[in-house]
Amino acid sequence: MAGPIFALLAPKPGERILDLGCGDGTLTAEIEAAGADVLGVDTSEELLAVARMKGLSVNIVDAHALDYVKEFDAVFSNAALHWMQAPDLVIEGVARALRPGGRFIGEFGCHGNVAAIATALRAVVKARGGDPEQAVRWYFPTMEEYGALLSDHGFAVREMAVVPRSTPLKAEMEGWLRTFCRFFFDWFEEPERSDVLADVLELLKPSLCDTEGRWTVNHIRLRFSAERSPSE
Repeated sequence: MAGPIFALLAPKPGERILDLGCGDGTLTAEIEAAGADVLGVDTSEELLAVARMKGLSVNIVDAHALDYVKEFDAVFSNAALHWMQAPDLVIEGVARALRPGGRFIGEFGCHGNVAAIATALRAVVKARGGDPEQAVRWYFPTMEEYGALLSDHGFAVREMAVVPRSTPLKAEMEGWLRTFCRFFFDWFEEPERSDVLADVLELLKPSLCDTEGRWTVNHIRLRFSAERSPSE
């Protein structure tokens, strides 16, 4: 699924590239294999440990506080920017990290991404007397909103597209929820946690599970390529 965004990056031998939100380093390794000098950063020590086992150069870094200055020819981010809830700080740090003319290539959740799941989480929290506005920690902007943020920080947007992508799950929805919504379920102690999970699954089943029990996640991605001014 990362093929199109990797093609948009088109890493070249000798380039210095920052993989922002690199996770376990799967794409970091591909960038390195293309001949680039790549550094991966993430906030998960667990995932970075896996990346280090692959022999990759990675650091634990908060993307909201990047302190690199004109060090990279490109900053690349796949499926990570929607976890970063202060986008102004992130884009500001990316702009600072890039050399003049450097490019920022990314793909992440767009407005409407996993909408049914986000709605179910909010509904369950509200039903239990909590604040539904605190139930979701994702940042899913519209194309216009994110394009304006990039422009405000000195980027020229070269390409930007909304990419709907319905993704059939190979396993049960429960596993997806426990992995990608861990921030939500960690609020609850057992046995309430199991009850909350059951409530979420019950709300989701009519729209995301077919008559044969196969689950689907409805992703909507925002894919973009932007460039820093060559004169800065």
